Amino acid sequence: MAGIRYSDDLYGVRATINAYEPKVKKGSKDISQSGVLIDNGPKSQEEAVGACYSVAPNSTGDTFARFHVVWRDSRLHKPCYDHVCPGFVQVSHRVGLGGRVLPISVYNGPQYVIDIYIFKDPKTANWWVMYGEEKTPIGYWPSSLFSHFKDKGISSFWGGFVQGPTASSDSPQIGSGHVASEGYGKAAFMRDIQIVDNNNKLVTPNRHKDLVGSSDKKKYSIDGYKVDNHGMHMYYGGPGNLV
Repeated sequence: MAGIRYSDDLYGVRATINAYEPKVKKGSKDISQSGVLIDNGPKSQEEAVGACYSVAPNSTGDTFARFHVVWRDSRLHKPCYDHVCPGFVQVSHRVGLGGRVLPISVYNGPQYVIDIYIFKDPKTANWWVMYGEEKTPIGYWPSSLFSHFKDKGISSFWGGFVQGPTASSDSPQIGSGHVASEGYGKAAFMRDIQIVDNNNKLVTPNRHKDLVGSSDKKKYSIDGYKVDNHGMHMYYGGPGNLV
């Protein structure tokens, strides 16, 4: 992984995410994802919701970046996505889960983004996910799915990660596949990183409550991480073993 881990009482997260198609070997069961996640619960019973773009050749039969919602609830005790498990209630007919993310950014060329916003509805206690600049409601996870996560999240993650049978030995790319220090137009970025606080307000996270880094600095990196007039933002990613 490469990104920001954040600990606090959390009632939502959002980010603007630079859209790329990281390379994942066609025959592998590995995946590369970039997105946001919010969770709660002890390690063996962790519950979470999130949204991301993902390249997963074994699941989709192609190497396109596709949009997914993801979660882990108290009953199934396994990662779920889209409508593969029962639970997520879709309300949008415009944004298809598992649909291609278009347009895609070009290295040293035009850059494109997706906007993801996840929050807890204070009235119903359901967790909603919105997509795009216009914040189109895609759907929600009913609060009844959760026990630990029913009230709030206690940590969140913004960034990219890879997983799968050969993800550590033959690692896929994250983001653009280029190191974070290359900067705008070359390395993938996340910006407008925010949280929803206990007053139900979108605010910039407190830098003293974060942990920023990479699980393998030879393959993936973080750079340009700061909080300024453009909010909290960073460059992240790298080539993995697919240089």
